[in-house]
Amino acid sequence: MKTSDSKYCKCLYFTANSLARKIDKLAQESWSKVGLSPSHAYLLMMVLEEPGIQPGFLADHLQLQPSTVTRLIEKLEEKKLLVRTTEGKMTNVYPTPKGKELLPKLKECLNEFYTRYSAILGKEESTKLVQTMGKVADKLV
Repeated sequence: MKTSDSKYCKCLYFTANSLARKIDKLAQESWSKVGLSPSHAYLLMMVLEEPGIQPGFLADHLQLQPSTVTRLIEKLEEKKLLVRTTEGKMTNVYPTPKGKELLPKLKECLNEFYTRYSAILGKEESTKLVQTMGKVADKLV
């Protein structure tokens, strides 16, 4: 059944979660090529872009709870893709050489994900949707 045909199609909670599950499925398929979940992949890309980044900064930018970021970092450390260092009270996160090697594949996955949802929604509509969703999310703080 289509989401728009559901009994709850006029409910923001229902439709937002339905969309999230469908987008998550596309993202999981795109990121499976590197053996990472989308959350792990986005966190790793941020660390690759800003070596030495702090977990709090990651949490803010990824819109995740600090405890979730800690779990993601721990998993990426187990995979030998990241390392944490502590300098006084500061914790910094750095990519390992193995993590750095993944960057081209991560970019391919990101591009594939964008290409797939843009092909379904249309480039212009997908851009507008992302912008609108960001503005709505900001209002619901």
